[in-house]
Order: sequence, then structure tokens, then C-alpha cells
Amino acid sequence: MRTARVAYAGGIHEAHPHTHGVQLVDGRVLAEDQVVWLPPFELGTVIALGLNYADHVKELSLELTVTTQDEPLVFLKTPGSAIGHRGVTRRPAGVSYMHYECELAVVIGAPARRVARADAMRHVAGYTVCNDYAIRDYLENWYRPNLRVKNRDGGTVLGPWFVDAADVPDPQALALRTLVNGQVVQRGHTSHMIHDVASLIEYLSAFMTLNPGDVILTGTPDGTVNVNVGDEVVTEIDGIGRLVNTIVGDEPFGIPA
Repeated sequence: MRTARVAYAGGIHEAHPHTHGVQLVDGRVLAEDQVVWLPPFELGTVIALGLNYADHVKELSLELTVTTQDEPLVFLKTPGSAIGHRGVTRRPAGVSYMHYECELAVVIGAPARRVARADAMRHVAGYTVCNDYAIRDYLENWYRPNLRVKNRDGGTVLGPWFVDAADVPDPQALALRTLVNGQVVQRGHTSHMIHDVASLIEYLSAFMTLNPGDVILTGTPDGTVNVNVGDEVVTEIDGIGRLVNTIVGDEPFGIPA
């Protein structure tokens, strides 16, 4: 099953796919652009992975102080960084390099503490698509990544659908891609993760409790390129969804030039 959370007519509603857009639980059918799309589940802690695809490590090798690791590179983000499908993300004036990151997002459904890898997938409720933007100008090479690069308001796009785990037989068998203004600029496959979903849950739950609504952003493959104001960025994962986002400047946020 696929579900979304949308704002419409002063309320927040659960919605499902419909040939003409979305259908609310009360039966009303609305076009996609008639609603405001929210992240498709109630967000808990956002746990993000850096450098979890070998090709992306190679792509950034000239910028890295360390290019191999025994443990996952993990950092946290606040729920306030997240927006939904068809939202806009700000590119601050004066930055030289801002890029998208198409990622499989894993949503926890049952508390996980000291979970063995063999049991890890029992704690997954489902999946969604994430586009996790980064501004490389703000990167401090001694700590990757820093707070200003990755925990930006509106810089973590999630959706449009929450897809039940039962409908995704193997999360390591999914193709993903990014399109900028209709042109494919990034391709990858979840089988190329350095640390797969089950291993990440085992690793994280060894020192922190994962709770329902927590989400693990599993990293991005190579193919990240600069995006500019006006660009439409689409991140897709087969079987999960197609997430649309637009880059805007400072003006819509009331920030003077």
C-alpha cells in the first residue's frame, strides 16, 4: 500500500494514489497541485549516511581526507529540515556548488535496540524517496559533513509516498536516478551500497534505540552535479516513487539580496 500526508482546506489528510491525482480517505479526489505535500509519515529522528556508495566515494576522492572506512559515516538531521513532494528548496545567493542526492529512505516501524542483522528487517515499516541537498561551499574537510551543509531548512525532500515494507521484497534490488530539467544526470542501484539496510540497522541499534518514525537516509551514488535557481529536480526509485522539487533563490523566503 502507498500512502501520503497532504495539507488541504485547513487540515492534514492521509491520501492514496488516484489516476487523477490523490484521493483523501473521505473519498475526495484532488489534483496533485491542489494539495500541499508533506513528508509522508510523522518524522522522528533523521539519521543520514554519508559516502555509502563506493562510486560516490571515488567521485569525491579529491576532497576527502579519508576515502575508506570501517564504520558507516553517520550524522543526524532535525525534522525541520524536511519538506514534501512538489516543495521548493532554497539555493542561497553567492554559493558556487549545491547538489542533490537521490537516496532510499528507510522508515522504522518497531523499536530496535541491539538488533542482529538477521532480524533487522522486521523493524522496517516501509520506504520513501529522499532528495538530500548539500552545499559544498560550506563543507569543512576535517568533519564530513558539517551541520550547515546538511541540516538546512527545506534541504531534505521526502515523498511522495510511504510504501509498505511488504511491497518491497528486497530494498537492495532497486534502481534509482535523478533528472534535472528532464535530463538524467545520476543513476545508481541500491545493490551498490557499502553498508546495506540490515547492516545499518544492526550498527545503529547497537548504541541507540531506533523508534517508530525514525528514518535512515542510506546515501547516494555518484553523478551529483550543481543545480541552479529555476531547476526542476526529480529523484526516482523504482517501486518507491517519483519525487519532484524546484530550486528557488532567496526572494521567496524574504531574504534581501
